[in-house]
Amino acid sequence: MGMITLLFLANFLSFTAARSIISTFQGYQEIETMNQKGTFIANLDPNSEADFDRIEIDDTQKVYEYLNNNYTYAFQADGFITSLHNKHNMDVSFNYINEESYKIKKIRLSQGNHLKFDYKFKEEIPVLVGVGLATAYPVGSNIEVTDPVTQQLVNLKVHGILEKNTHRSNFYAPNSKNYFNFSVFIPINEEFIQSSGLDLQVNGLMDIALLDSTKEKATNLSEFIQKNLGLKFNFFSQQENFTYFEDYYFDSLKIICIITFILLIVIVCLTIWNTLMSIRIMIKDFTINLLVGLRYSKLRVILYSYFGILFFINLVILFGITAFDRYGFWLNKDPLSATYGILGLISMDWNALLIVFFIDMIIAFVIVEITIKKIKNIPISLGVLK
Repeated sequence: MGMITLLFLANFLSFTAARSIISTFQGYQEIETMNQKGTFIANLDPNSEADFDRIEIDDTQKVYEYLNNNYTYAFQADGFITSLHNKHNMDVSFNYINEESYKIKKIRLSQGNHLKFDYKFKEEIPVLVGVGLATAYPVGSNIEVTDPVTQQLVNLKVHGILEKNTHRSNFYAPNSKNYFNFSVFIPINEEFIQSSGLDLQVNGLMDIALLDSTKEKATNLSEFIQKNLGLKFNFFSQQENFTYFEDYYFDSLKIICIITFILLIVIVCLTIWNTLMSIRIMIKDFTINLLVGLRYSKLRVILYSYFGILFFINLVILFGITAFDRYGFWLNKDPLSATYGILGLISMDWNALLIVFFIDMIIAFVIVEITIKKIKNIPISLGVLK
């Protein structure tokens, strides 16, 4: 039981590291479009003493007027949860995106047409919906709902359906993602922002991205925001964000890899020692088996079968835990984490399990071949086989 526990722990750490690396790689690929000269991304200074209660809508309006007059910027704000009927009874996230951000994201659709931004707020607003809402709200359907950021009744027209598991990676932690299977994407323009409430306007500033700008202009905006809102924002290039992320991420990953490697070494040594001790204790029975036809090749098959079953059990347990974790997002009605996948697992989960499977194959090979070599050196075994 102790060996199984150690092996599961090693597999779990390997799986965690592999999935994190895959997720990070996906995030880097996605966010690389922001890693351009002249692009600066806002980040609320962690040392800033933010007093959100004193911020008024007139203050944020000044900031957006200043932005519209002096900058080209990408804006996206996720996670404004609302109630909208769907067959899964899932909460729904309203996500707001401006035209510049939409162009950069290159969002893929499974059906329908892309968003248009030249609409009037009081008229029909074109939207995209996640695949989880496609049955209730197919392309061409209308949604009448109170918008969570304007608190006004709006008429939304579904123009397209997002691809399954469409997601957005965090600028500051590329391994972290929001999934949009139960989201409504609403295009925003200047008129919409002017009609929106304080929540959207403040949250939208948290990771707003300046395009085709300079460090000096970014600093000017930071000072303007601090003067009007009392919030200190830093503006970093995406490469600076990547560097900051790598500083702590790789250290954490290194610790996990070292612990996993040590566990694997311990598992290999203990397993070989345990196998050899068992053979030495049962040396008489083992000798008789050799005399009646047991050969190294058959012994090798027996050992591979044993460890194959052992590793398979661990992989099944690991699969079950991962699937239950994914299912937990559905139980909790979390619209930004619920995903679709084969048997509940998405591609990064399956790829991480495949990596763990290959690691287990290597471990099995090392254990079995070293064990066979050691058995050959047991004098009585060697004598009988000769």
